[in-house]
Amino acid sequence: MTLNETHDPSLRSWVAAANDAGSDFPIQNLPFGIFRRRGSSEIYRGGVAIGDQVLDLEAACSSGALPAAQAGCAAAQALSCARRPTLNDLMGLGPGPHSQLRLALSRALRHGSAQRALLEPCLVGQTDAQMALPAQVGDYTDFYTSLHHATAVGKLMRPDSPLLPNYKWVPIGYHGRSSSIGVSGQTVRRPVGQRLPPGSETPLVGPSERLDYELELGVFIGLGNELGSPVPIADAESHIFGLCLLNDWSARDLQAWEYQPLGPFLGKNFATTISPWVVTWEALAPFRAPWARAAGEPQPLPYLQSSQLQHSGAVEIALAVYLETDRMRTAGISPYRLSHSNFRDCYWSVAQMVAHHTVNGCNLRPGDLLGTGTQSGPTPAQAGSLLELTFGGKQPLTLPNGEQRRFLSDGDEVILRAACERSGYARIGFGEARGRVAAARCQIDAH
Repeated sequence: MTLNETHDPSLRSWVAAANDAGSDFPIQNLPFGIFRRRGSSEIYRGGVAIGDQVLDLEAACSSGALPAAQAGCAAAQALSCARRPTLNDLMGLGPGPHSQLRLALSRALRHGSAQRALLEPCLVGQTDAQMALPAQVGDYTDFYTSLHHATAVGKLMRPDSPLLPNYKWVPIGYHGRSSSIGVSGQTVRRPVGQRLPPGSETPLVGPSERLDYELELGVFIGLGNELGSPVPIADAESHIFGLCLLNDWSARDLQAWEYQPLGPFLGKNFATTISPWVVTWEALAPFRAPWARAAGEPQPLPYLQSSQLQHSGAVEIALAVYLETDRMRTAGISPYRLSHSNFRDCYWSVAQMVAHHTVNGCNLRPGDLLGTGTQSGPTPAQAGSLLELTFGGKQPLTLPNGEQRRFLSDGDEVILRAACERSGYARIGFGEARGRVAAARCQIDAH
């Protein structure tokens, strides 16, 4: 995670929109995704976001414009993998080939590049691109890494003892459902399941009445590890390909009824929405920060501690969640920001998630996805879910148009956004993860 020429803030691209101050995708970013032209029956293939365009890596490879197209180099191998219908093979190559391909792309897309004439025809406008999941996700694990979120939710359930005794020692996680992961723009059907109404001793079956979002980041695994071979924390970051936005939709009433004794199930497995662009771990190098536990907090056990972690184990990523209701959409009212937070406040780091996930010998594979858990900050305005913002539904939010929300209504669209900004470096954005709530597909007899 050292800085190199691709991070140079003075770099400019011949793709004009990449030079706009507010662009999520300047030449210093170059995130990877999977796309095809909207409305076409083309095969999905790899692309790189640059400004408001997508560089079609299949076309770029065929053009011969990239030095990476030359046989025999690691960048050529990476380009060959990046042009495929999923990024799994690219992810599995490890950080060296990723980095060499990223360097070749950076040089080819810079202002004054000799490759411009060959690469310009390889651009597709992002508005003309239909995005797909970046990878085939074999396994999905959602962690619980925000101390502020865990404390706020714990207070709702256990006011006298909000944190369970293992929280500050173990990066808690649960196994999610990879088949229900969708890309931004996903329609999320209101889930149906069992819930226990207040004051009742008999559960009902029906649509969730307490549908919620969770503001998270997703971590895509690059290099895997063999079954039975833990990843030491000193090597953990070499197994990370990149990050995306992640909304872990949650049916709070289903979740509250079922989560003990074995944890989340139907309240969590019906939908997860991620952003289409994966920001590489290398691109985030300028935004690293020291990681440390506050005085008086338990220090991590040795397998979760390293000098690299202490030096630069944290990443400063500003996160925000917006809501657009049907009425707002009809009236032309812009989405309303519900809350904001920063990944810098995470209690457990990305490297610690990887090290803990594999300490028992569990084998991770390229394209596996780790969720960071809801990213809430220390103040009420930094809560990453409606469960926290409305204090369990007891204090509804009032939106600018007068509407109120305790939890999500049908037609609501939740929009996650994120960006890294630091003086002296180019702003790096993540795009958006959007999902709109639709009514339950069917009604089930409550009895």
